[in-house]
Amino acid sequence: METYAGIDLHSSNNYIGIIDGNDNRLYSKRHENKIEAVLKALDPFEETLRGIVVESTYNWYWLVDGLQEQGFKVHLANPSAIQTYSGLKHTDDKWDSFWLVHLLRLGILAQGYIYPKEIRPVRDLLRRRLLFVKQRTAQILSLQSMISRVLGLDFSGNSIKGFGNYFIEKLFKSYHLRFTAEKQLLTIHFLDGIIREIEKEVKSQIQLRKEFQMLLTTPGIGNILGLTIMLEVGDISRFAKVGNYSSYCRCVESKKTSNKKKKGENNSFNANLNRTSLANEN
Repeated sequence: METYAGIDLHSSNNYIGIIDGNDNRLYSKRHENKIEAVLKALDPFEETLRGIVVESTYNWYWLVDGLQEQGFKVHLANPSAIQTYSGLKHTDDKWDSFWLVHLLRLGILAQGYIYPKEIRPVRDLLRRRLLFVKQRTAQILSLQSMISRVLGLDFSGNSIKGFGNYFIEKLFKSYHLRFTAEKQLLTIHFLDGIIREIEKEVKSQIQLRKEFQMLLTTPGIGNILGLTIMLEVGDISRFAKVGNYSSYCRCVESKKTSNKKKKGENNSFNANLNRTSLANEN
């Protein structure tokens, strides 16, 4: 008889639950986060396994990659889109693993996108670039605020990035203000260098695909931002309609209305946070 496996993955361990086609529980045990331990647990069911569902919020790469390399059909659960029965008094990892595999067997599992392993490192590199851009912006805004607060002067972000220590020495009379400004300026210039290096590396590895060329016609989107959007999207055909993609970018308002009055919100977190940041950046 065909079997199905559910894996509830945590930072230091995982819980595996296996059922047959009649929902009979065949296996349930906690394992350490090593692919060898997981494969050993699945080995007796290898011939009958029709699918494995993995639920994880962030640390699933090693597990999904390892299972796919062994030829298993893997499904990535979308935790934000999975609803549990609200009347339950008690749930745990064992219950979660069997709930996941039950949904998989019924064909109603809300699934996430398993990004291709080959190109994923480049996408993640651009995610780090976005992180460094945010950190640089935070330093620029902090320095802008200090200058405005102490001197009543207003400088643009681009002006501040062009500051040198000589200008800072002339700007502030207080030693400690100069010291603070110099360290922030040093951080800004350091992050500038990292960002440029990442952009150079990405451009040497990948080019904007034909179907994404039109992104460059949008004001504010250059080559790097276009590549970032392309890599975050992956296979555009996974979005059945424009509305699905808009929701993925968190560009769709999440609210419940009745009689023209707001009665609450729906699942506003069910989206790609990195793609949301890009939409906001643009």
